[in-house]
Amino acid sequence: PEVINGRTHKATVVDLSPWVEYEFRVVASNSVGIGEPSRPSALLKTKAAVPVVAPTNVSGGGGSRSELVITWEPVPEELQNGEGFGYIIVFRPLGSTTWTKAVVASVEASKYVYRNESITPLSPFEVKVGVYNNEGEGTLSSISIVYSGEDEPQIAPAGASALSVSAAEVEVSWQPIAWNRHTGRVLGYEVRQL
Repeated sequence: PEVINGRTHKATVVDLSPWVEYEFRVVASNSVGIGEPSRPSALLKTKAAVPVVAPTNVSGGGGSRSELVITWEPVPEELQNGEGFGYIIVFRPLGSTTWTKAVVASVEASKYVYRNESITPLSPFEVKVGVYNNEGEGTLSSISIVYSGEDEPQIAPAGASALSVSAAEVEVSWQPIAWNRHTGRVLGYEVRQL
């Protein structure tokens, strides 16, 4: 705070954070220097306010078929600005105009899973995560693109062939499956002996 005139006996401290406990000390100064600080005041908590900091690192993906998994970095307590803190999740299929809204009433939450049998595997969704407390709804994050859960591959590898390389070994080859919404990310193949 700025230096206050010696005839003034009170001051307003500004730019404090909402819903945070503070204590204050006063020091006297003159042309010779600064004296000892006063004893600390009693702890005083500032009033609550609508939260203004949105969650960061909004992402997600994975999960099971018919699921949309959304994750974020939780907002620290000192930025929650009041009691009754929670998260607001809004999402819509890419290209849609209608948002779906969900509320997670947990301070520690960092994940939300939306389940709906109508979700097509690996569908892109626009996702935003916001915050609220007892004072009202705060800021939403910027839009992130998150893909719904995958299904097992629906297409078999093509062109399987086998070549005998010794009395006890056979080399099997095939054409890889190209990535698309029906195959998802192919993480590996299994060769079965019939």
